[in-house]
Amino acid sequence: MNIGEASKASGVSVKMIRHYEAIGLLPAALRTESGYRVYRAEDVHALRFIGNARDLGFPLAEIADLLGLWRDRGRASAEVKRLALAHVAAIDEKVKALQAMGDSLRHLAEVCHGDHRPECPILEGLSGEAAATSPKRKPHGRRGEDLRHAGIAAARPR
Repeated sequence: MNIGEASKASGVSVKMIRHYEAIGLLPAALRTESGYRVYRAEDVHALRFIGNARDLGFPLAEIADLLGLWRDRGRASAEVKRLALAHVAAIDEKVKALQAMGDSLRHLAEVCHGDHRPECPILEGLSGEAAATSPKRKPHGRRGEDLRHAGIAAARPR
């Protein structure tokens, strides 16, 4: 099948299929004499695997490890479980960071009057001015550090 058909069958975009080939996550497709890519059923199966792993938030390096384990029918499941549990721990840390961000923003919204006045604790908090200008300010977490360290990305392209 061609790349468009492989994309439809796997749910992975054509652009991402090319990317996965370029970085070696997916073996280079066979080519016709005219240069068109040709994909086999095994390639589509691997693309589904990659897409599902991406949906669960696995980084590409870990997906490469998981693909290697998946292809190795003689492997023990202990390594797969170790990778999965390590990823769960990373997700739990991200959830904590997101909760801290929500708490910080909720606090800033609570202290904002939300009226005609130009003073805005939300903007002051985002700029870092509140810490310097308001000694009575209630601490509310790591502020912007939560955003930078949460490691939360927007929905990943498949």
